[in-house]
Amino acid sequence: MGIGIGLRWLILTLAVLLTAYVMDGIHVSGFLSAFFAAAVLGILNALFRPILLILTLPINILTLGLFTFLINAALLKMASAIIPGFEVTGFWTAVFGSLMISIISWLMTSLVNDRGGIEYIDLRKSDDDRWQ
Repeated sequence: MGIGIGLRWLILTLAVLLTAYVMDGIHVSGFLSAFFAAAVLGILNALFRPILLILTLPINILTLGLFTFLINAALLKMASAIIPGFEVTGFWTAVFGSLMISIISWLMTSLVNDRGGIEYIDLRKSDDDRWQ
């Protein structure tokens, strides 16, 4: 397992923990439960999400992509059914929880490159008042 994958897994774990801390309907009993929930979410997203997106393509087009949130919520509920110590109560909690996990994970993962390093952009102002 590469450093990048491990770091992304840890980021998803932290996103699950932060979402459970902020939202009332999501409960995590500890770090290990969040760690395994992140692993199951990653596996479910890799295996089932592409199939579900293709199967629901017509309704996804009609809803301008908003149906994807429901797919993400269903995958989050599936993960909570598999992992002991990780519980998601209610449909709307799953929808908003999956949205929050996605946003947190995306923001944090966007800073990590493929080799696991932290990326940033260093802008400097040149002599002709342009940023490079």
